[in-house]
Amino acid sequence: MASPLTNPNFRWLFSAQICSLVGVGLLTVGLSLAAYRIGGAEAAGQVLGLLLALKMVAYVGLAPLAESLLSGVPRKAALVALDIGRMVLLIPMAFTTDIWQIAALSFVFFSFSAGFTPLYQSVIPDVVLGEDLYTKALSWSRVAYTLEAVLSPVIAGALLTVLDGSSLFLVAALAFSVSIAAILFSKVPQPSAPDGKRPFWHRASKGLRIYVRTPRLRGLFLLNFALSLSMAWVLVNTVAYAGARLGDSERYFPVLMALYGLGAGLGAFSVPRLVKRTGERRAMALGAFAFAACGVGFAVWSQPALAALAMIWIGFGLSSSLVLTPGGLVITRSAHTSDRAAVFAAQFSLSHAGWLVAYPLAGWLATQVSLEMAMLMLSALSLVVTLIALLVWPAHDPLERVHAHPELPSDHPHLRNPEAIAPNHKHRHAFRIDDLHPHW
Repeated sequence: MASPLTNPNFRWLFSAQICSLVGVGLLTVGLSLAAYRIGGAEAAGQVLGLLLALKMVAYVGLAPLAESLLSGVPRKAALVALDIGRMVLLIPMAFTTDIWQIAALSFVFFSFSAGFTPLYQSVIPDVVLGEDLYTKALSWSRVAYTLEAVLSPVIAGALLTVLDGSSLFLVAALAFSVSIAAILFSKVPQPSAPDGKRPFWHRASKGLRIYVRTPRLRGLFLLNFALSLSMAWVLVNTVAYAGARLGDSERYFPVLMALYGLGAGLGAFSVPRLVKRTGERRAMALGAFAFAACGVGFAVWSQPALAALAMIWIGFGLSSSLVLTPGGLVITRSAHTSDRAAVFAAQFSLSHAGWLVAYPLAGWLATQVSLEMAMLMLSALSLVVTLIALLVWPAHDPLERVHAHPELPSDHPHLRNPEAIAPNHKHRHAFRIDDLHPHW
């Protein structure tokens, strides 16, 4: 079977992604240690909470703005510049002594990430041509995200045996330097010229308007939100469960999260065949239902054995990949090439808005009721949101539709194709903000 790794440009960009993820992972551990160093044992949680809140604010609020600001810049130059910015910011982080310093540096760093990640995601479908290969490329990217989450603490732990906590920022900067080199070796195609004549706020909100007016994208958001509601419990409360129910958080928390990572990797590699057989909508809905079902089973199972917990956490990971991996394919099918970066930025912003709700909700519920009851409530809420998503995203959602445009003049750009002049015609089911299609 063909692999996207046979494409040298994808190999360079994928290498850049891996190095970038390692850098972000080391940054996360470094920020945790800096919060403890600056705030002490009593205030460390508050400092880290502030830093993570700033991260979400940057991701939710600045991604669409960054895409619009960068729309006239060559994509390769933009990716390199954003990586250089992140690398440079990591160096003073190693020497910060005040909360406001680390907070300001972190916010600017996450602002650059809010521009880098959606732009990188929009480049891949132009580098890896063909739906099957692109789906496999998404699977590799999902595996990279999963391995980063699992391996970054391990790498950081190994480094901390010979370095102090502040030095993690410098090692992260080194990882970004390798990412920059990999991007420089790649060839990044440039899409058609953006419409720079439009007002800035029109361009900045374009991706969000496309998102809101496209049923499958609204369904994509709801499925991601459904997953985040129950998945947030796993990410927030697994450490508490390992300590309160298993008696040793330091021993069992890494094991459970490693099992979660194993399941996520298995799920990512199974996505291409599943999507080809069932389509994105069914594959993602299956993942959302499966995650919630694992949550319900865990919640109602009285004192599950370690073997059962292992299967449940593998199920969590596998189910999450079924939901998260096909998202890029849905976006690529729903936007013209020139609009992809804007729609990816909208997806980045909206998905993190969902996590901004899910994370504190999962933590708050765990303090109000038992850990198991919190998971049960979140899983039930996930099921409800998934059902709503299936209503919003129609089952009959072809890439091409037969329709007419009596409201458009015959010389409208949408009707340039001779076949489109006919009373009824087919065209790719991709939305362009200028067309204002009535069938949306």
